[in-house]
Formats: sequence, C-alpha cells, structure tokens
Amino acid sequence: MAQAGAEPEIPETMRAWSVAGPGQLELIERPVPVPAADELLLRVEVCGVCRTDLHVLDHDLPPHRAGVTPGHEAVGTVVAVGSRLPEGVVGAGAAPGRRVGVPWLRYTCGRCEYCRRRAENLCPNSQYTGWDADGGYAEYVTVPAAYAYMLPDHAEDAALAPLLCAGIIGYRALLRAELPAGGRLGIYGFGASAHLTAQLAIAQGARVHVMTRAAAARELALSLGCASAGPADARPPEPLDSAILFAPVGSLVPHALQALDRGGTLSIAGIYLTDIPSLEYQRHLFQERTVRSVTANTRADGREYLALAARHRPRIAHVEYPFEAADRALADLRADRVDGVAVLRMPG
Repeated sequence: MAQAGAEPEIPETMRAWSVAGPGQLELIERPVPVPAADELLLRVEVCGVCRTDLHVLDHDLPPHRAGVTPGHEAVGTVVAVGSRLPEGVVGAGAAPGRRVGVPWLRYTCGRCEYCRRRAENLCPNSQYTGWDADGGYAEYVTVPAAYAYMLPDHAEDAALAPLLCAGIIGYRALLRAELPAGGRLGIYGFGASAHLTAQLAIAQGARVHVMTRAAAARELALSLGCASAGPADARPPEPLDSAILFAPVGSLVPHALQALDRGGTLSIAGIYLTDIPSLEYQRHLFQERTVRSVTANTRADGREYLALAARHRPRIAHVEYPFEAADRALADLRADRVDGVAVLRMPG
C-alpha cells in the first residue's frame, strides 16, 4: 500500500473501543488495519456518536462481528491507499493527506435486482461500518474507496461528522415523507438527525412542528426556526402534510398518524423501533394516510445531501467528548443529556 511521505509512520497498534457484550464497551489495543486493495486507511480526527451505535452496543441490532468497534460518522485523513482502487468512483481520487468521510453504508453487491434499479440501500448483501466492519471509535479506520465521501478541507471536522449519517439519513427520511412544497412537517424526536432535517425542510419553505420529550430539545427546535415545539405525544397546532418519526418509540406511531391531514405520509427513520400498538383503520390510516419505513441510504442520497448542506450551511448543535470518554458519550445519549450531536475528538 502507498503511504504519504509527509505523514508520520503508521504504527502497528492503535487504541479502539470494542463491544465486549450487550451494553459493554471497552477500550482496547488492537492492530492498525491494513487497507484492502480497494480501500483507504484513515487516521481518524473525529467521529460522531449516533443512536445506532447504542443499538449495536445493546444488541438491539443482532451482532454481526464479535468485538466490533462502533462508529460510522468518522472524519479522517488518508494515510495509506490500497493497491487497486476502482476507477470512476467517488473515493478513487483520494490521495494521502486528503480529508475523507466514513459513512454507515460500506458495501453493496452491485449485482442484485435492488442494486441494478438504483435501490442499493435495499441490497440483501449490504454491509455497514461499525456493525459488519470496525468503525470510527478508533485511531485508524478503513473505508472502501467507492463508499467514502470527499470532504472540503476548509470546514470544521466536528461539523462534518454528523452530516455523514444523521444528515444523510434525515435527508432520505424527508424524501420518503413526500413533503409538498411549502408543506407542514411534523418531527417526532429531536436529536442529531432531526435537528439537521428540520433546518433543511425550513430552508425549502416548510413549516416544521416538533414533538419531543426533552425540554432542552424543544428550546433548540424553536431556536432553529421551527414553528412550534411540544411534548412527544402532543397534537401539533395544525394538520400535517408529512411527518417523520426519529425517536425509536413505536407508541408514537398512532400519534403521528392521527396528526396527518388527508393523504399525509409518515416516514419512520430509525433502523430500530419498539413495538407499535394496535392501529385503528378509521382513526389512523383511512383517508389515504401512508406509513413508510427508511432503510439506510444510497450513495446518491449522500452526495445530494452533502451538496445541499454546503449550500444551506446548517447550524450543528454539537457537544465534544474526548476519545477516551466514548462510553460516557453513549451514556449521555441514552439518557437524553445530549442537545444535538455528540462528537468524539481524537487526541492531538
């Protein structure tokens, strides 16, 4: 593999966080990964802390890799490249010293019916960073060049990390919600992804109403320009054309459906959701209300969203934690003590 002459020598070992068991995260030393022929090796600068990391840690998502290192919102510097990067892909031009983003989606087969119809997020052979392969809660991480995002050198790294999952999946959820121009959007839960999605919807002319349990999150929503903010199970002040459920709480689905106007659409953004209570056809689904799930994202979604974010420049409310405090960051996220986005900062 090629290395950058200006970069310090790549060490043989690194520090990384590992899922040792359900709810058990430990800091270990492990070998620095060697990039495969089509991969990049990055020295991690920051990594966002996503609620999906909690689902991996708690085994809400079934384990795919023993002792996996979580993290799929990593921003880093390329320090080595594989021997045969694919031609014509987004990450193929990455050279040592280039800043790159590592996202959730890591691999799709490119051959199945879903990949062929540009729905690679539904690929049954798909793999994910921080679940199938070690992620960004580490000093070094690999990423297939075809799935990396080239990032601007001038932007703050802590502001870029949340865009790589929270922003992209929120954008996909907004597309799935089919919000009409100038429409009324309800957002249930107001964490990392929701506060980015709300700003994009407002920039596109929507009126946004937020329902969430944390008072601080409601204050944040209003400060970002949302039209209203109330408790998670509150009725919004006007019927909704579209709604997005970000909170992984199935009991909020009936509330969101009842808040929809005729022909409205509910988009459920999470990879994990607690059980949904029984729905009544007349109250929740009649008058052509629609429920849609969101499954990962395509690389096209990612490119489109990053271009929109560069244009609209969302305000990113984030709290930084030192790398050594990843366990505390996840505990704070679990307890709703994070307003916006938690980001791990690597030392040095």
